Amino acid sequence: MQTKLIILDFDGTLGDTRNNIVKTLRETLLQSGLPMASEEDCAATIGLKLYDAFLQLVPTLTEQQAQECVELYREIFEINKKQLMPKLFPHVLETIQELSQRGITLTIASSRSNNTLQDFVKDMGLSQYIVYTIGAEDVANAKPNPEPVLKTLQHLGMKAEETLVVGDMPYDILMGANAGTHTCGVTYGNATRQQLADSKADYIIDDFAELLGFVF
Repeated sequence: MQTKLIILDFDGTLGDTRNNIVKTLRETLLQSGLPMASEEDCAATIGLKLYDAFLQLVPTLTEQQAQECVELYREIFEINKKQLMPKLFPHVLETIQELSQRGITLTIASSRSNNTLQDFVKDMGLSQYIVYTIGAEDVANAKPNPEPVLKTLQHLGMKAEETLVVGDMPYDILMGANAGTHTCGVTYGNATRQQLADSKADYIIDDFAELLGFVF
């Protein structure tokens, strides 16, 4: 497919952060005296804004309680990040380098805070290839709303039909579809192949390097 722009998810697509996120969510619930959620239920919230993730895990939370959980999560995550530094998934760096050499513009749209996103991008050696990032605080409406994609397109002056959104969760696929882009799901992240198929991803791949086979 003719592609000029790829908008990438981070967690579960570029970086293997599942253990960090699940551990931090569960520690936040524990320290807040809230009902404990399973690892599977915590992983199912990856891709959502933290505020929405806590409401999904504990639907009875008030707005203030949910916001307090968000703030505590961020404190705990900074500690956990130093003890369990996430790594890039296999073939991510080499593939991004090749896509960049082909002249494709690469950006990230994530539901994590832009501060931690920027830290990961820098620490993982991606800074020179990623030209634009959107984090949770940069939009009013997070995934699966198309705002992160539409804001990226507007910022770069690019068209939806020339864009591919790549992510590991149905939220990513729906975000891209709602903005009119092509979409690609990766199976090695936090959702199953069936969940990605049900979200009607245009492409589904098992290895990030497979992007090179149909993006040019």
